[in-house]
Amino acid sequence: MPSMGYFIKSPNLWRELMKPQKAEIIRSWDVVFPNDANPLGTMFGGKMMAVMDKIAAIAASHYSGTIAVTASTDAIDFKRPVKVGDRILVEAKVVWVGRTSMVVKVNAYAENPRSRTCEHCTTAHFTFVALDPEGRPTPVPPIWVETEEEKRDYQEAEMVKRQALERRQRFA
Repeated sequence: MPSMGYFIKSPNLWRELMKPQKAEIIRSWDVVFPNDANPLGTMFGGKMMAVMDKIAAIAASHYSGTIAVTASTDAIDFKRPVKVGDRILVEAKVVWVGRTSMVVKVNAYAENPRSRTCEHCTTAHFTFVALDPEGRPTPVPPIWVETEEEKRDYQEAEMVKRQALERRQRFA
């Protein structure tokens, strides 16, 4: 009879024993202050990317049950400016899972605090790798995809992952 150490050191067998799981939406609110903005009074793109990356990391770590680090991002399109004083809602969800990597879809919305109107401003996909305590890639549970939206997100994330691998090969 193999010891438990055998199972832990055998990533393929370990993954086979994992049950597929549903991914949860992780939400976070923030507010845009003057030090987050350019001279036009709109949020720096890099600041928005940092906020999105942080929430995506929380979603990936929550899903995998371990530390997850950013491996890549796809194009981030800023659909509308976010102004000083706006509140931003960021939603992140794991939408695709490989053996040790996950793609997290992140949407950001800007809410005007006076009118309380909320508009979608940014979407991006972040790829994360789950790490074990020694900092090596570790298997993550398969994802349970059920709804039509989840299926669309999964297919879109597969394309994002494929494009990231192609970029990596071009620059290797």
